[in-house]
Amino acid sequence: QSGLETWDRILILTICAAGIGGTFQYGYNISIINAPASYIQMFMNTTWLERTGVPLESNVILLLWSFTVSAYPLGGLTGAVVAGPMAIMLGRKTSLLLNNVFVIIAATLSGFSRMAKSFEMIMLSRFFTGMNAGVSMNIQPMYLAESAPKKLRGAVALTSASFTALGLVLGQVVGLRELLGGEENWPFLLASNVVPALIQLTALPWFPESPRYLLIDRGDKESCTSALQKLRGTSDLSAELEEMLAEQAAVKGQRAKNPWELFQNPALRWQLVSIVVLSSAMQLCGNDSMYFYAAYVFQEAGIPQDKIPYVVIGTGSCELITSVTCVRHSMHSGDVQPLLTQISWMPYLSMACIFAYILSFGIGPAGVTGVLPTEVFDQMSRPAAYMICGSLLWFNLFLVGTAFPFIELMAYLSLYTMSLTLQRESPSWKSRRSSGNETSEPRPVQVFIKALRRSKPPHCSRRKEDGIWGNSAVNSAEAMCPCRDTKK
Repeated sequence: QSGLETWDRILILTICAAGIGGTFQYGYNISIINAPASYIQMFMNTTWLERTGVPLESNVILLLWSFTVSAYPLGGLTGAVVAGPMAIMLGRKTSLLLNNVFVIIAATLSGFSRMAKSFEMIMLSRFFTGMNAGVSMNIQPMYLAESAPKKLRGAVALTSASFTALGLVLGQVVGLRELLGGEENWPFLLASNVVPALIQLTALPWFPESPRYLLIDRGDKESCTSALQKLRGTSDLSAELEEMLAEQAAVKGQRAKNPWELFQNPALRWQLVSIVVLSSAMQLCGNDSMYFYAAYVFQEAGIPQDKIPYVVIGTGSCELITSVTCVRHSMHSGDVQPLLTQISWMPYLSMACIFAYILSFGIGPAGVTGVLPTEVFDQMSRPAAYMICGSLLWFNLFLVGTAFPFIELMAYLSLYTMSLTLQRESPSWKSRRSSGNETSEPRPVQVFIKALRRSKPPHCSRRKEDGIWGNSAVNSAEAMCPCRDTKK
């Protein structure tokens, strides 16, 4: 019983030491950019005004903000590509430790950005932060799965998703105006990610390297046995060592595979299809990109401005609850099972739908996608599989994160196109066209523009505190309207 308690304690501490500076940072850095968004946009405008004497137009600020948001997944894509070679050459634990250098650089850049009057430093900071997340998202599940006993391997690897959700929630809490989310403190908020990095640099060196990496990749049986004894709290390791030795014999003489070699192997075709589909769908569904713009989404849904920061915390809490549920469910049923007119209360129904969506996301793909390569690939193929999985995950996050600010505009333009099409097919238009009055005022389009202006809520006006959002969709639709020069 004493040995079992020691084993439990060491395994839990290993999970925490790896998670706090690993996937925790992914969730934390997604959420902390949301609270100071309007302040950073004003900082961009003020900085440009001081440099050139000319303020930025709203669409330029929108573009700069999109670059700032998209720098994070671009850095993540870079990190996912280098994670495989790092895991092979340096080992799992050493890679996680060195990965904190990216966060320290990022925190320095963002912390001094306002002092240096450079919004470019924020963009560069987000890139390095993304690199840290890209490496940790690939290596942490690998490290934990290879360190855990076989019966708990999937559940332990799934804790990576729990740390992501925990980072989301804590980032949202720290981003409250009462803490670091105010106008004066946003550089400290962006630099606060250095704290988890320092905690990991202090704690993780006390725990062993992945036993499977030590034996199968390095061929160091003595170090593997020592690591297993520390992790298991017992000297009876014959069964586990026998399994590792069998895998070592199976891959003897082979080197770690490159990503393109996996595509050339027909035996790995279905495993590759599985991780490609899951990694792409996980981001294209828009869950993680929503955290970048959560405040704006709830503002447009009609949630009162003073309640939005607390509602945003609810989104992260939903994913935290379901990620923990996913771990418990995995322990009982396996890792793949989780895959299988204005009304006063309408804003809150919209909020409930978002919560329900995040709950369904967190209990399935959020946890399973990260651990699946560990379960379906062998030791030599695993780093390359994580490179493919991680690259797709970050590339699709970049696509969705970049496109999200323009989705509202495209929605309005699609309505405009639909109204124009319906109008041209209407009998009244055809009669005007046949009588030679084709240049008459297209009334349905005029009605559409007026409806947009009438439906504009008070919080969407071009106020300073609203940053970039204003009424750009209406203006763009009106600019494209063929009747824009007609007398109203």
